[in-house]
Amino acid sequence: MRLSLSIFATVLSLGAAFTQPPFPFTANKALNTRILSTSQDTSNEASLKLRNDVNVLKRVLAKEYATFFDPMETIYYAKDVSFTDPMTSLSGVESYQNNVDMLASRTAMGKFLFSDAGIVLHNIKGGEIAEDGSIGEITTRWTLRLTAKVIPWKPTARFSGISVYTVAADPSSSTGVAVKHQQDYWDSINIVPNNEGEYQKVDKSIAIKDFLNQLSPGGFVAATAAPELPYQLLRRGDGYEVRRYPGYSGVKLPYRRRDEGFGSLGAFTKGMSPLSPALMDIKTDDISDKYMTWPLTFTSPGESEPPVVKDAVENAGQGQWRTMKVVTTPPTVVAVREFSDASMEPVVRNADRELREMLERDGLEALDGSEDKVRFAQYDAIFSMGKRRGEVWIDLATSGHPFD
Repeated sequence: MRLSLSIFATVLSLGAAFTQPPFPFTANKALNTRILSTSQDTSNEASLKLRNDVNVLKRVLAKEYATFFDPMETIYYAKDVSFTDPMTSLSGVESYQNNVDMLASRTAMGKFLFSDAGIVLHNIKGGEIAEDGSIGEITTRWTLRLTAKVIPWKPTARFSGISVYTVAADPSSSTGVAVKHQQDYWDSINIVPNNEGEYQKVDKSIAIKDFLNQLSPGGFVAATAAPELPYQLLRRGDGYEVRRYPGYSGVKLPYRRRDEGFGSLGAFTKGMSPLSPALMDIKTDDISDKYMTWPLTFTSPGESEPPVVKDAVENAGQGQWRTMKVVTTPPTVVAVREFSDASMEPVVRNADRELREMLERDGLEALDGSEDKVRFAQYDAIFSMGKRRGEVWIDLATSGHPFD
């Protein structure tokens, strides 16, 4: 009996051994869980730090554009950083900085060649952190201008485009990240036709030609009739521009003949300091009235509405000015194509058609309904001598351009 009890106890002991994990296994599992949790916490902290480092870099880049790289924050660039644009290839931080300083006229050569240089940053995007810890490309969109003062007529060259930054984590540095490469593209030559606004590299000779064309003399140009309504150049494209205009007020009237419209608006706005251009709206049906608008005031930084011209508001719609109307136009992003021929109907309609084709080619979208009219701008007086400046304007849809 005692032997049977002993066997029974042994069987119970063996059963317990097979149905319950031994103590060392339980301890190891808890230890492994703690190690895994600690590893995940460390990984999350590293990811958060890297994301913060990238955000700091984007703010640094924005500051560099605002100051035209004065100073250039060289600690954020790898020592062997490379730079490529349609005309230039450089490597090394010092070469990179010397090139920027030359464009900004901060070197002896730059002071001899250029003046009035400036760059405007429109937006900065990208830099997302992938699951493997790699950093996505950062893209800036900008407009650059510089005046070649060494040339007697001092032409101003303008470029718009994007810079694509290749960025890598750099745990050994105080910044945590470093720019490894910068690739620039110009809107005027690098946009791939009919490919939703994507960019590609082109032969350097195309870039040189694009630059030299901007430096050629313009000849005898007709004088502008009035100070120009200010705008921000967003894109200098192939055959067109994209501009952002502030909100502005103006006076508008229907007209049959353009010279009569100019005469009436000139008389009404006497003493009001109107602005150029005169804007004409013509419906595509050839039946509706034509309208002419002269801008009067525009919204300055910090203002929500353009100032009101008291005399214009009081007189419009009264007596001999009964067809006049004071209008306010909100801030607008506009695509523009210039023409120098007289603003005859076939010339204007052809320029409008060409501009719409260019917008579609480069992945831009016109405002819905804009096809119902043709809008053109005239900057010089009605009977000016010299090369005329006329433009067709097409409003862009809010989601139809990359300049948010």
